[in-house]
Amino acid sequence: MSAQQSQNQSPSAAADQETRGVVIIGGGQAGLQAAASLRSEGFTGEVTIVAEEPGLPYQRPPLSKDYLKARLTDGADGVGGTSASPLPLRGEAFFADQSITLLTGRTAVAVDRPSQTVALADGTVLVYDSLVFATGARNRELPTPGIDLPGIHGLRTLEDAELLGAALDTARNVVVVGAGFIGLEFATAALARGCRVTVLEFAPRPMGRALTPLLGDWFAGAHRDLGLDLRLNEGIASFEAGDDGRVAFAVSTTGDRYPADLVVAGVGVQPNDHLAAEAGLETANGIVVDAHLRTIDPNIYAIGDCAAFPCVHAGGPFRLESVQNATDHARHVAGVILGADAPYAELPWFWSTQGPFRLQMANIVRADDETVVVGDPDPASPTFSVFCFRDGILAAVESVNMPSDHLSARKILAAGIQITREEALSEGFSLRAAYKERTQPAAV
Repeated sequence: MSAQQSQNQSPSAAADQETRGVVIIGGGQAGLQAAASLRSEGFTGEVTIVAEEPGLPYQRPPLSKDYLKARLTDGADGVGGTSASPLPLRGEAFFADQSITLLTGRTAVAVDRPSQTVALADGTVLVYDSLVFATGARNRELPTPGIDLPGIHGLRTLEDAELLGAALDTARNVVVVGAGFIGLEFATAALARGCRVTVLEFAPRPMGRALTPLLGDWFAGAHRDLGLDLRLNEGIASFEAGDDGRVAFAVSTTGDRYPADLVVAGVGVQPNDHLAAEAGLETANGIVVDAHLRTIDPNIYAIGDCAAFPCVHAGGPFRLESVQNATDHARHVAGVILGADAPYAELPWFWSTQGPFRLQMANIVRADDETVVVGDPDPASPTFSVFCFRDGILAAVESVNMPSDHLSARKILAAGIQITREEALSEGFSLRAAYKERTQPAAV
């Protein structure tokens, strides 16, 4: 029997089935991986994905980097192009081959926990044994006068990226509000396009929530060297329209007015947890789950950007916005649905490509970490890492254009191998060699 039940189907009739399967709300990285992992782990029941956006689910991270860059450089006349395509998470044949029902352009509007059903906006009702919220997050809205003026954009979806790509064909003065990952990724792409780019950031350093102060300050200088007009300790107060009714100026909290024929607001995201809250599930900056990613309802789980989970590496409830977290959550929850009982404890890691800078992070840094720079931080050609120590033991590593350090750090930290500050600063030390030394069998 299909996971799709008619609206007139009684819950008791559906309950007589051997299995009513798994319904996944959300067609992003977490939702697709959960479905794929269920199948690869041997689940034979119905698997249904409800995806709000039309078309095949796609990768979001490249939208502010690779996809947008390709969109801007594809035109033979140098004015940009239109043939760049988003990167699909899975090909169309995957869903048929794996017997996964993909409902695109459909919105879940209500979850009835007693009857274990999900109602869609078009009247369809899905019945589940297990329900997985993989609803992701949405852009945080700016309560700023003039925010609705034409020419002001967010960047979260493929539609957003397409609109921005088209707008950049003619933009000359770009203002980015927010110096987080997305804001700086877009800012460097616009700078490469030849635009004059101003970045307004209310905090004292870029990417302040994610990076050590040391690396945040380094990025501030490095981006200014690239040509970004990075304004720290300066937020947005209002937007002003020109004679054509479109945005023309961004007015900052200092009263300065910056020319802007294109604005991108990147001030963070909010979890899509309203549907879960309406169903009576606990929410607190995300859908609250336990160490197995299960909500207060034993049949309902939450994963990815929308989930607030007990992170052993952060020391408490946490919500992470990363592909790694989404995919690892998805693999774990598939195992739990199939009977696994281990708590979630994967090491977090992240990345961001900003112009010539490939930033990679292993584990979550803390403001009080002791930091040591290893390598060459010259902004003209940087290849270095920031080692973060807690109580004299390596706890996290931030790397710029050092993929070998990043990969080795992930292995070391995930394996629980202790590297002391003294060892890390010894002559000839390398993370790669240290990992091999600690993991290879001793010679006989």
